[in-house]
Amino acid sequence: MNAIEPLLTRANTRQAALLLARRDPVIARLTQVIGFPDFPCPTDTPFAALVRTITQQQLATAAAPTIHTRLVTALDGQVTPGRLLVLPGQTLREAGLSANKTASLQDLAARTLSGDVNLDPGRLAQQSDETVTAHLTAVRGIGLWTAQMFLLFHLHRPDIWPTGDLAMRRASLTPGRFPPPWPANCSAWVSRSGPSAASWPGTAGRPVGSGPT
Repeated sequence: MNAIEPLLTRANTRQAALLLARRDPVIARLTQVIGFPDFPCPTDTPFAALVRTITQQQLATAAAPTIHTRLVTALDGQVTPGRLLVLPGQTLREAGLSANKTASLQDLAARTLSGDVNLDPGRLAQQSDETVTAHLTAVRGIGLWTAQMFLLFHLHRPDIWPTGDLAMRRASLTPGRFPPPWPANCSAWVSRSGPSAASWPGTAGRPVGSGPT
């Protein structure tokens, strides 16, 4: 995506889903059983959203929110780069974070404070998917999956298809769903975010811990 495309809204995701449902019986069944994809307005700041994703990635669905809640409690509810950086490593480990995740969160906080990673909402809104991904993946522990989750669920970008996501791969193995290779299959789709979001509740719920990094 070179130019910034219109963001996902309830109206345009519903319109896209209806278009796809007319072309694909699998998506038609998804919309009937699950409903239409929904992208609620984010309540986290961009930094807090990334902290949540890093904390919860590669964790069982039940454990992920528990550990994140412990971290937010340790930060007294203020998930900011400054507060995270002064939090002792021991406190982070007691919250349930591994050494690698602790290092990732500290690197994200340091880069945000230094300006190497600019998470200002206005600046993010002007950047392409590729630019946002390049900046985020420079942070220790943030890979393509984490960047795609941020683009999809926080920035509501319309052309995200997380082929490395485990839940998406499980969905593709279900008879009648989306067999790989996905890029070729998706070339004619108006928006890939809607179908990809719809796949998770049909297989493994929200994309908590379902991707690599």
